Amino acid sequence: MALKTAERVSRDVSDNYVFQRSRLAYVAASQMVSGRVLEVGTGTGYGAEIIAPFAEHFTTVDKTRSEELGVLPASVEFVEAKVPPLPFADNTFDYVVSFQVIEHIRNDRAFVAEVLRVLKPGGKFIVSTPNKPMSLTRNPWHVREYTASEFGALLAAFSDVVARGVEGNERVWEYYTKNSESVSRIMRFDVLRMQWWLPRWLLQIPYDILNRLNRRKLHSANRSLTEGIKMEDYKVVDVHPRCFDLFYIATK
Repeated sequence: MALKTAERVSRDVSDNYVFQRSRLAYVAASQMVSGRVLEVGTGTGYGAEIIAPFAEHFTTVDKTRSEELGVLPASVEFVEAKVPPLPFADNTFDYVVSFQVIEHIRNDRAFVAEVLRVLKPGGKFIVSTPNKPMSLTRNPWHVREYTASEFGALLAAFSDVVARGVEGNERVWEYYTKNSESVSRIMRFDVLRMQWWLPRWLLQIPYDILNRLNRRKLHSANRSLTEGIKMEDYKVVDVHPRCFDLFYIATK
């Protein structure tokens, strides 16, 4: 079976632990949005399916169009662009959503400034990113990761920022523990701690292959656990150090 990148979350059953967590961000956002909504980071398009029905018009932008995106309804527009900048006029959108994207953007401050620019006054930026203390190893696909305080500081130009996070229940923690043990077994071979000092580009492909193989191995050994995780096993709460993701709502 061909290996798909583990960095773009898919419906592959071995991704279920991450996929259900990602779905929660979109479902939570769908309960807030209205009017003109922009998504930055289309991915495979499952987020558009969740949020678009709640928007008057939904625009989604990504640097490449996924083969899984398919035919979009009339109320959904796909724009192919590398960001920043955002190819839209000032004060265009009521909401901007972007989940698990900002950690990939080299100039995160320019990106946040662009979000501010395209939002209407009073508009909201709903954004998620991995919570740095919960990462099991360095992810070379990420330019950086954030602590809760660092992420709040990045969004300081907004008039109001609500700091939330995504936590999991006992089932999720069981999977996380098994994953942590598996990653530790792999990383014991990195006796020189190369993951921390080699350039990102050199580590990206090996990391991606090992990440995908690890997820499939975990699934094979723990099918009922991996497949049994539901979106409801996660919830959005006030942010705390053991949240898996940061989930912030910033108002212009």
